[in-house]
Amino acid sequence: MLSLGYFVYVGARDEKKGLAAVQQLNALGYNKASLLVIDVEDLTSVKAAAEQLSTNAGKLNVLINNAAIGGRQPQSASSPDIAVLRDVYETNFFGTVQVTQAMMPLLQKSPAPRIVNVSSELGSLGYHYRDKSEYFASNLMAYSTSKAAVNAFTLMLANELQHTSFKINSVTPGYTATDLTNQTGSQTPEEAALVIVKYGTLGPDGPSGQFFGSAGQMLW
Repeated sequence: MLSLGYFVYVGARDEKKGLAAVQQLNALGYNKASLLVIDVEDLTSVKAAAEQLSTNAGKLNVLINNAAIGGRQPQSASSPDIAVLRDVYETNFFGTVQVTQAMMPLLQKSPAPRIVNVSSELGSLGYHYRDKSEYFASNLMAYSTSKAAVNAFTLMLANELQHTSFKINSVTPGYTATDLTNQTGSQTPEEAALVIVKYGTLGPDGPSGQFFGSAGQMLW
């Protein structure tokens, strides 16, 4: 986004880590980045972040909801730890919904608002139906169903706003080497970001209410 000329607010709940990320971007020559302290689980924090954006920018052109946790494993469907389930949903699903809700007035001030909800192949029910391996069936139930819920939210919000200039899509960046995967992913964050940027910068004829990966449309 920065290379396209956007001013980017880097959302982080840890101020020190957020500032370090902004400093890294500055060192690479990107001076249109600023920290936005936000904890997606904390409604007070979310509202404060929206107020800060309103004061500093007045509007929001692109919202990328990418906060997510994997949760403690294993996560079997037959005997889930309800505390883990609630914890994962609080960040992955409820966090996405309440951030979107808080930012909606700012997005509505943009002539071409875009929302990208970062999902996962594991949020695809079609994917799970085709791949019945033990790993996908039992180990990540909380994470997978939270991303399926994010996909449902994407579709319902896009349907609600279908007669507006909004473009709202779910995007899976693929298996990426981040803290979420213990750095075991097959691609870098920079590579993963490409598909997110693509759907965050759609033109007026772009799709809305769909689910995409780097290879194209995904099964819900």
